[in-house]
Amino acid sequence: MPTNNNSNGHPASRKGRTWLTLGVIVAVLAVVPLFTRQAPTKIRTTTVERGSIRSLISTNGKVEPIQNFEAHAPIATTVKRLFVKEGDHVRKGQLLLQLDDADLRSQAARAQAQIKAAQADQSDLSTGGTREEILTLDTQLIKARSVRDAAQRNLDAMRRLQQQGAASEGEVRQAEESLQRAQADATLLEQKKKDRYSQPEVAKVQAQGGEAQAAYEAAEDALGKSSIRAPFDGIVYTLPVKQGAYVQTGDLLLQVGDLSKMLVRSFVDEPDIGRLAAGQKIEVTWDALPGRIWNGAVSTIPSTVKLRGARNVGEVTCSVDNHDLHLLPNVNVSVTIIAAEHSDVLTLSREALRNDDTKPYVYRVEDGKLVRRDVEVSLQNLTRVEIAGGLPEHAQVALSSTDTKPLLDGARVKVVP
Repeated sequence: MPTNNNSNGHPASRKGRTWLTLGVIVAVLAVVPLFTRQAPTKIRTTTVERGSIRSLISTNGKVEPIQNFEAHAPIATTVKRLFVKEGDHVRKGQLLLQLDDADLRSQAARAQAQIKAAQADQSDLSTGGTREEILTLDTQLIKARSVRDAAQRNLDAMRRLQQQGAASEGEVRQAEESLQRAQADATLLEQKKKDRYSQPEVAKVQAQGGEAQAAYEAAEDALGKSSIRAPFDGIVYTLPVKQGAYVQTGDLLLQVGDLSKMLVRSFVDEPDIGRLAAGQKIEVTWDALPGRIWNGAVSTIPSTVKLRGARNVGEVTCSVDNHDLHLLPNVNVSVTIIAAEHSDVLTLSREALRNDDTKPYVYRVEDGKLVRRDVEVSLQNLTRVEIAGGLPEHAQVALSSTDTKPLLDGARVKVVP
């Protein structure tokens, strides 16, 4: 039987080609699993650590002296003399500033004269008038009574004569009218002596006395405020006026404060007010002195909410020691209120914590795989969370993948730095 040859004279084997095809298929099938098997997800991790954690309320505040004194101009006048300059340490009772008080002295003198006049009028009220008026009235009353008595005797005589037929009825009537007039005149003078002044007149004199006394006291008070003295040992920290300057009523003249103890007034946003409590620790920092911290404690908590700029805030106050006088009045500071603090507890980076509709959980790394673990949390802040249950110390927990792959329960992972 003849054998089939190819063009080169070699025999062509269909069986050989079949085996070659099968070999290629087997090789492909062996390589495919290497490509189809999913590579481990590369992830960043953290560990559960033991330490301290604090829940903080961060805000801003304003500094002011606890013991503070402000002097304002009692009237419009000029600054006669200045005895201090801004920054001076002063002692209690030391004269600080003198205003021109010439007008005030004139006002006090006028008011004093008005008081004396009012007192004289009130004396007249109590005695029924001046001595001259009383003597004149007594004389008039004696004369009126004499006329009345004479009129009475004349009437009696006329009535006797009428009974004898020696006087007419008209003469008797005329004598009666004369007695009535005399009696009216005497009664009027007696009433005038008894009630010399009417109620409106009495009220007017009393009001004038009260006004004079008030004017005098106001002038004396302004005189006292025109010579300004330090009410306590302190520092002159505000002095906006110059010697010889003209000031209006109410203008600020100077401020003195005891700067060794300062009040920090903090402004806490409304959502954080419920976390406040008296006695909580406060840390105060000032950008002008980086690294310096003043420590205090909450002394008052908000009793109301106020609008401050675009914020609804409650005011919290605390006192801080400022013995070195580095913290200045009226400066703006940063305030950190420690709402809660736990020591020697398990903490975890807040980035590792996840939440669903039921409870918080994390992905713990176990044997190269992610295992979902529900956890119990307690205190937390912006960076850390306290683990109250569900994880042991030093447990390795996933933070995130280094690419866009999501973290899934049971997924194979590779930890990268």
